[in-house]
Amino acid sequence: MPVWQQVLEEINDPNFVIICAAEDVGGEAVAGPIFDAANPTYTQVVDVDHIISSAFNFVNVPSSAWIDEEGRIVRVDEGSYSKIHTISNGDQSIEFGNDVYTPALKDWVANGAASKHVQAPTTVASNIRVHSFDQLKADAAFRLGNLFREHGEADKADHNWAMARKLNPESVNFIRQDLTLTDEGSAGASFMKMRGRYESEGIDYYRPLDFQT
Repeated sequence: MPVWQQVLEEINDPNFVIICAAEDVGGEAVAGPIFDAANPTYTQVVDVDHIISSAFNFVNVPSSAWIDEEGRIVRVDEGSYSKIHTISNGDQSIEFGNDVYTPALKDWVANGAASKHVQAPTTVASNIRVHSFDQLKADAAFRLGNLFREHGEADKADHNWAMARKLNPESVNFIRQDLTLTDEGSAGASFMKMRGRYESEGIDYYRPLDFQT
């Protein structure tokens, strides 16, 4: 998030707005300190029930949508990293992110609809993942689990979260959120194992970027 603040300041355009949503059942207690440490001037939202990622059917975070001044989505559903990052965990480390997203974003802000990175409406429509009935049930189970957890019903919460993962096993959001309640956290050994499986099996962890260079 501090890097996105830097990007915002570099763009320095009052018509460009960043809205950052933390998808975390820990709520303000967990997400608030992270936001505070970044000291951002853009809008921050804490989305306990993952309503935003559900609405766009994002499978992982960070993901994004570009919305123009007319309220139209001109890009959607891709990993929105401001730069290449490296995370170390003991003897293991992973590199993630990219260095092409930020320049493309700046080009869009500067050139608007004329930017070569704006996608055609048909492309945007095809990139919005259609919810299956099981995915809709998974979202409901996830939120019901959150409600049970809020009221101290841990067993019922775990049951509904397990149901959500079974109904929508491709949701990295659900898997990583579950891992935040473990000692290893969302970027530990289980996450790295899952990411390695995705890569070895050729499963898209994110939709591949199609930025023209």
